[in-house]
Amino acid sequence: MLDDRAKLLLKALVERYIADGQPVGSRTLAKAAGLELSPATIRNVMSDLEELGLIVSPHTSAGRIPTARGYRLFVDTMLTVRREGLSPMGGMGATGIEAGQPQRVISHAAQMLSSLSQFVGVVIAPRRSSVFRHIEFLSLSERRVLVILVSPDGDVQNRIIHTQVNFTQSQLLEAANFLNAHYSGMAMEEVRARLKTELDALRGEIASLMQAAVEIGAEADAVQDEVVVSGERNLLMVSEFSSDMGNLRRLFDLFEQKTQLVRLLDVSAQADGVRIYIGGDSQVVPFEDLSVVTAPYEVDGQVVGTLGVIGPQRMPYERMIQIVDVTAKLVSNALSHGK
Repeated sequence: MLDDRAKLLLKALVERYIADGQPVGSRTLAKAAGLELSPATIRNVMSDLEELGLIVSPHTSAGRIPTARGYRLFVDTMLTVRREGLSPMGGMGATGIEAGQPQRVISHAAQMLSSLSQFVGVVIAPRRSSVFRHIEFLSLSERRVLVILVSPDGDVQNRIIHTQVNFTQSQLLEAANFLNAHYSGMAMEEVRARLKTELDALRGEIASLMQAAVEIGAEADAVQDEVVVSGERNLLMVSEFSSDMGNLRRLFDLFEQKTQLVRLLDVSAQADGVRIYIGGDSQVVPFEDLSVVTAPYEVDGQVVGTLGVIGPQRMPYERMIQIVDVTAKLVSNALSHGK
């Protein structure tokens, strides 16, 4: 446990390092903390903080910088975010996000996050409903069938499946009629579970066609999370990344693959409000020098996606929290009114 003096000095050190990007010496720390302490006393406290793994002395510098653990303690116990000024515009120069097509809203949100933070803005697009209203099968060629899935809100998905046998168009119609009559309005996962026990009465090949169609419908739902990333080039201006090209390349690979980004942001979709993940401290974030500030957004009170800012550990967390919080509210508002 840290005493009040150690907490105050750690808080001052983290804030000074975030502001300047330079290791903080004991004399600078004394001024920043506003404490009447001797340099020797401050050195002793810094030595204690170093033993606890909260700060570290880089190279031969006399100053110290925070570790991932130090940032975590700062964020969890010392960060105070002023809630005033968190209007929809947040006093941050944002012009708001107009209601409209979800894709346009999401794209605008990613750009806003990047522009305001000067780091990388990331948004997972809203999940579409896995419920189907109507299904059709269309024979394309030998053993290739087009599956047309229509959701309750009219969204149409087309998928091609390869079958083990040839089907006539009348057989495809029979299968579609059965699915529409018995399962319309259900989620694909539920249809898949029920098909396993309810299709004994149908001929084997028709049953396998239906199961294949439902499998690809469920898979389409599972992988439909689309990630919109904006501002990757901002990281070229961050000294922690630009000085290490190998690290920078790995970062850009992360943005290219996007699957890991979905997993990363998906974790915070289960939580309320803004969450902060710090690389080296959190298993969610794959890189030591990275921090991610996220928040879920809603449509009509239901969480449908997540957005956030990705940047260096040395980021101004108070401002990032405000930016992410306000953007999540703007997106929720725009999507709820744009339907």
